Amino acid sequence: MSLHPGGEKSILHMVGRDATDEINAYHCDETKKRMRAFIVGRVEGVWKSMVPPIQGGQYGEEDEGVVLDSSSASSNASDNGEELQEQGLRPRVSMLRADSGMPPTPAVNAMPSLPNPVQEAIENDLANYPSLEPSTQQHIAHKYRELHERLEKEGYYDCNYAAYGRECIRYSILLAVALYTLHHAWYLTSALFLGLFWHQLTFVAHDAGHLSITHDYTLDNLIGILVADFIGGLSLGWWKTNHNVHHIVTNHPEHDPDIQHMPLFAVTAKLLEGVRSTYYDRVMEYDAAARFFIRIQRYSYYPILCFGRFNLYRLSYDYLIMNRGPKKGKAVPFRYIEMFGICVFWYWYGYCLLKSVPTWGTRIAYILISHIVTMPLHVQITLSHFAMSTADLGLSESFPQRQLRTTMDVSCPAWLDFIHGGLQFQAVHHLFPRVPRHNLRAVQQLVKEFCGEVGIEFKEMEFVDGNRFVVGRLGEVSQQARILATVAKAFHGNDVHFH
Repeated sequence: MSLHPGGEKSILHMVGRDATDEINAYHCDETKKRMRAFIVGRVEGVWKSMVPPIQGGQYGEEDEGVVLDSSSASSNASDNGEELQEQGLRPRVSMLRADSGMPPTPAVNAMPSLPNPVQEAIENDLANYPSLEPSTQQHIAHKYRELHERLEKEGYYDCNYAAYGRECIRYSILLAVALYTLHHAWYLTSALFLGLFWHQLTFVAHDAGHLSITHDYTLDNLIGILVADFIGGLSLGWWKTNHNVHHIVTNHPEHDPDIQHMPLFAVTAKLLEGVRSTYYDRVMEYDAAARFFIRIQRYSYYPILCFGRFNLYRLSYDYLIMNRGPKKGKAVPFRYIEMFGICVFWYWYGYCLLKSVPTWGTRIAYILISHIVTMPLHVQITLSHFAMSTADLGLSESFPQRQLRTTMDVSCPAWLDFIHGGLQFQAVHHLFPRVPRHNLRAVQQLVKEFCGEVGIEFKEMEFVDGNRFVVGRLGEVSQQARILATVAKAFHGNDVHFH
């Protein structure tokens, strides 16, 4: 685990679980061949996943996994809780629900008269998505694997280098305009185009982080570090560690760092309970600051995202300085390259460039404009997840269903793809993260056909409608917080406490 280039926590979330689809989705054939050296046995039948210890599972040395033979593979998922209980295992914090094979969600507080929006979200997903019975989920996984094999055979994993050539021309024009206007003292215009340059280059860092450019670990990492660290001042290593966990436990309030933005935002009432983040290893309290910001989050959403890049600096430097990445293996040398790259960035941007700007007022304006211009990128990233389900349907749910339930695509004409940088195809990307982004539009049609075959709704919205949906979701959670606070004060006669 300490040698894993993608970090430890992405492995920890798969302990005791069938990770077949996750392994195939995130790793190339060369890596999977290396994994054969670690085989300790083979499963005959269907493995029934157990709760990873990082998610609350508690086991003793005598505990073993549960294997279903073909005759019992179609048994109801509700048996999961009973079998685990017989073995003395603890799935999650309490026993699985008898009707769905999933954990019950604790009430938001102790008042029985209050509605439970978290439980309502779970029930809604159970009603609108295929059954969690093993036979149904195995069928979905089987069709997904067939599609994966088809993409490989038909060349969808091959990178379109001609498209990257056109991208590089665009990047060069943006950088040239930024430097030209800086030379002629059009400082604010220069800041605008530098921000656009950063915005576009981020898509390259994303591609390199998923090894979808050259498919070579070393080359793609060097490309990503050049773009992210040397040019952008951000850590590719931090992003990969964060992003890998996001892909494994997408939209889970306790595990996915991409929706853990307390006290600024809460995209689900579950966060109002004060959850413990397994990524940050701390309790995210619903404290006074959270109560203030959550109340106004539908209005503060865009203003706060304007400063999102500054938060990425903080996370990147904490990751590098505190050495939170892999301590062994081939990923270690990249930490030192990244730290050198960050120094180069602050030399050319923080010293050389800003020194050429005459006054401190103009320098501050230059910094703010160049950073705020990248705000649409943060909107794009949150758009595909903030409005989607955050419900935990338990271990019976297949990888493809979970990804499609928690992620949506943003529709746009093909000529606008360069603005979104492939991030508009998030649902497709989450199913096949190593597919190069210039092939995602074609793959989307095949994914829609797959969804039709297995009965899963493919969520897709236009950019404006998606923004309305996200803002509406933030408003709903704010309203839930106000209702809970009002009722709690009337019930207890004092300050609100969420349990």
